[in-house]
Amino acid sequence: MHFVLVHGAYHGAWCWDQLRAELERGGHASTAVDLPCDDPDAGAERYVDEVLHAIPKQPDAVVMVGHSLAGLTIPIAASRVRTAMTIYLCAVLPVPGLSFDAQHAESGTGFQPSEPAVGHEDGSASWPERGAIEIFFHDCIPEVAQAAARQLRPQYWKITQEVTPLRQWPPVPATSALMTAWCRRTMAVAQLAGSWASIRSSFQAGTRRSCPDLAFWPRPWSAPLRAKA
Repeated sequence: MHFVLVHGAYHGAWCWDQLRAELERGGHASTAVDLPCDDPDAGAERYVDEVLHAIPKQPDAVVMVGHSLAGLTIPIAASRVRTAMTIYLCAVLPVPGLSFDAQHAESGTGFQPSEPAVGHEDGSASWPERGAIEIFFHDCIPEVAQAAARQLRPQYWKITQEVTPLRQWPPVPATSALMTAWCRRTMAVAQLAGSWASIRSSFQAGTRRSCPDLAFWPRPWSAPLRAKA
């Protein structure tokens, strides 16, 4: 099976590296997509284009995996390429006819890092290293947490501000993982990837995969932004 891995806000394809190794050991192929989150003009259509262009040409359907903000992208991409299943990892979801901001979805956890995200005059946001470790990588070993925090990029928010181009949900099986410790998503997907038949049977039975010990990323509008001096 070929997994297409789409990262959330601030991140990049690098965040899937350890998972991709696990998938390879399990006999699966994967593609990790770099979304243009640091481009102020990039919205959903540009994000979807990046996903579609990254997928190698192949006859088989793919499994589309979206973490967090990528939930706004993968259902659109899944409607434009042959897809066996979509997997949503603590993901936000689009509502046809609305922007995500207009949903007024409450996704905050109440946790406040010691150094919050920084709001910039150009409309982007970024994370100081200490705050990023506390909010995203708190249960990683220090070396991994620091290395990951230093790779985060600024995030622009056109994708949440524009009305989603999704008109209807694709007729594709879907499952989700509910999380309370963001950094463990790799383990959750590895478990899902390792039991592909079980995923399909659980969907057919109308059940949802849940990982209650795994966390949702805090959006900058659900936590105070520190203005850049």
